[in-house]
Amino acid sequence: MKKISVIILFIFLNLTGCDQPKEDTSKLNDNSKDIKEDSVSQDTTEPKSNIKAIFEGNKNAKIKIKVFESLTCSHCADFHKNVYPNLKKDFIDKGHVYIEFRNFPLDMAAMNASKIAHCKNDGNPEILHYLFDNQKQWVKGKTIEELNQSIKKFIEQSSFKLDIEACLSNIEAEEHILEDRIMGAKIFKVEATPTLIINGEKFDNPSNYKKLKKFIEKLI
Repeated sequence: MKKISVIILFIFLNLTGCDQPKEDTSKLNDNSKDIKEDSVSQDTTEPKSNIKAIFEGNKNAKIKIKVFESLTCSHCADFHKNVYPNLKKDFIDKGHVYIEFRNFPLDMAAMNASKIAHCKNDGNPEILHYLFDNQKQWVKGKTIEELNQSIKKFIEQSSFKLDIEACLSNIEAEEHILEDRIMGAKIFKVEATPTLIINGEKFDNPSNYKKLKKFIEKLI
């Protein structure tokens, strides 16, 4: 099988859904493993991984949403701030919607942040929400080294009690994140973040909650 190197994974079509990173963070560390193109099966949308997807809601809900996002993306942070609370209140908490937060890192800083979000591997979105809600506090620095130090300091000051070095060196989590990235680009043709996939179909303009609400209401 043809292998896709980590470098190639980060050479994508011009993304228009979020600001591009200023720093050169396109390459992963030297310990990164190549991910095979067939790591996402042709007959399924689920990566082959022991790392749990981050999710919220009733898994048996009629409406299933995958949101592909990057933790350094300002538009994704806006989605979590302005759209997600209403989505949760109106549909997720009522059992109508099950949502998975899928990884689509735009840069190395986002990759490392995703590893931290997956560090407990329990599917709980608490760390993910925390990182998005406080994005401006840790997305600081002109180099990947400065960005890494910023997020480490930020998480160490939190109440999560994570082993940051263990989180960042977790190759299995890294592969899971890259498999998400492949799934988004290959199966769902994701070209921007955030992108919502509702019951297998791409939903346009995820920042417009009124439009999203009407769309979901028609599916209930």
